Order: sequence, then structure tokens, then C-alpha cells
Amino acid sequence: MPFPAVPMKGAVALKASLSVAEHLRGVADRTRRVLVVDDLEANGRLMERLLSRDGYRLRIARDGQEALEAVAAEQPDVILMDVLMPKLDGFEACRRIKDDPATRLIPVVLVTALADTNSRIRGLEVGADDFISKPFSEPELRARVRSLLRIKHYTDELDSAESVILSLALTIEARDGTTDGHCQRLAGYAAALGAALGLDAQEVAALRLGGFLHDIGKVGIPDRVLLKPDPLTSEEYEPMKQHTIIGDRLCGELRSLRRVRPIVRHHHERMDGSGYPDGLRGDAVPLLAQIMGVVDVFDALTTPRPYKEALPFDRAHQMLLEEAARGWRSQELVEVFIRLNASP
Repeated sequence: MPFPAVPMKGAVALKASLSVAEHLRGVADRTRRVLVVDDLEANGRLMERLLSRDGYRLRIARDGQEALEAVAAEQPDVILMDVLMPKLDGFEACRRIKDDPATRLIPVVLVTALADTNSRIRGLEVGADDFISKPFSEPELRARVRSLLRIKHYTDELDSAESVILSLALTIEARDGTTDGHCQRLAGYAAALGAALGLDAQEVAALRLGGFLHDIGKVGIPDRVLLKPDPLTSEEYEPMKQHTIIGDRLCGELRSLRRVRPIVRHHHERMDGSGYPDGLRGDAVPLLAQIMGVVDVFDALTTPRPYKEALPFDRAHQMLLEEAARGWRSQELVEVFIRLNASP
């Protein structure tokens, strides 16, 4: 069945930018939060007394299930987790925290009297970031927490930078009312096509994010070119081509976007080498960029512009097949996309 279109209005993009700014201020200003998980009240109170000296805001949970609820509600910066607890032990609670994309970057320290190698191996397997053996010393406990909080701070900064880049991309789209919802549609199209091709979860996630970020380089394109209501002349098209290079540079500072960069730079390449910016041919065009190129063309064909009407899906499918026959697109990608996007 056809993919749904999910539009985003300019006001929503602006609101996203404002919320990112608020998030950045919050990361810098708020007191660091530590969650202590231990079924013995005396142990919890001891940690609370020791760590409160460093100005942390503490919360105590009595078992793994209560810990999961506290993590969902408050998103702590560090979790100190006992292993042997009722209801849900520390190993399983840690595994669930690390399996959840929303919480997997929170450092988890397993605090345990279990000193055998198998217990430590199991802790590593479920994603624990560190271990503290009972009985612990105050200097060690405080030093471990300070170290992990520094790491969490760097992670928050990285996440915030990525959020800024994403909001910038949505704000750029909001400048041009004729492309309203384009990023959201491409994110959905590309992720669905990647999944249908059997790509792994990280590649599908890169396609979804690439849908939002593929045109971020348009921030460097003058309004007289970007917002022109008529087709671009050959002279105007040259600076427009630079958006792929500008976008690649913007994403290049973030390691978290390393899978997205090839999409941003190469989604306008063609398999016969006639695309831009690098004139790549055949398999030299990254697969994720090929996928984005197919869905980008489809969306451009099926949405209205001031200088053209939207084409029906069947006609857009035919034009994609013509581009594949011309050597511009992968025949396989086009055919899989058409099967996914066929009318019921």
C-alpha cells in the first residue's frame, strides 16, 4: 500500500529549534542525577550520604522493576545498581536499560559482592559500564561516579549537537513552503525501502535520519536560488549543487553521523557517473545514497511545485523505471520501491 505522507508545518520546525535551545541550556545548568538501586535500605542510605557531598541529586530504588520506572520518569545521569535483588535482579534491569534506545547511553555501574569472573562477564554481556565491589571505599565510589558523569556529559553534548543539526534541517525545509513535509516523507520512504532490502537496523536508522538531513547543506544556498518559484537556469543550478558538499561538511564534525554523511553528499549521484558532486559510477555510489536518490526523485515527482503539478504515483513509477533504463538508477532498487509503494 502507498506510504503515508506526514507533513510538518514551519511553525513546528521553529518550535523544534526552540526546544533544542532549551535542551542545551538544561544540559548545562541542571544538577546531575544519580539513581541508587539496592534492596537493603542501609546500603542505599550510605551511598546517598557519601554522594550528596558532591552535590548530586539522588533517588533510591528498592529493586530492578522500581529502577526501570525511575529511569523512565527521570532519566538519571548515572545508575548504581546492586545485582542480587528481588522481583528483577540487576543483570536483567541493566539489560533492559541498555536495550532501550532512549536509555542505553546512561552509564550503569553494577555494585556487587560477586567477585567471580562469570558474574563480571555476565555484567559486560548485559551492557554494564563499570563494576564496584562490595565493600567499596568512599574515594573509589566518588571517583567512579565523577568519571562516568564526565562521559555522560560528553555524550549529552554530542546528542545535543545532533539535535541542533536535525532542527536546522527542519528549519531549512520550513523556509520553502513548496517542500513542506519532504523530509518526513523521505525518512519514511527510505527506511521502508532499506528494511525491505534486508539492511541491518543501523543502516535503516541512518536512512531515516538521512531523510531529514539530506538537504541540510541548503543552509548555504542564497534565497534567490533556493526559493525561486521557477525552474533554475544552468547558472543558478551550479551553486545549488554545492548543497551536498556543504551538508557533508556540516555532518563531518559528528561521529554519530558517519553513516549519514554518504547520503548527504552522494544522494544526487547517478549510476552512470552523470550526477554530482563527485561523478561516482556504479557501485562506487554508496547504497544508502542510491536509496535516498530513488525516493528523493519519487517525492519530487509526486508533490506539486509552483512550476509543475504533482504526478500520479503510476506515472512517477514509470519515470523511475525510465531513469533505471537510462542507467541513472539501480533497476533492483526501483523495482523493490515500486512494489512497496504500489496502490492496494
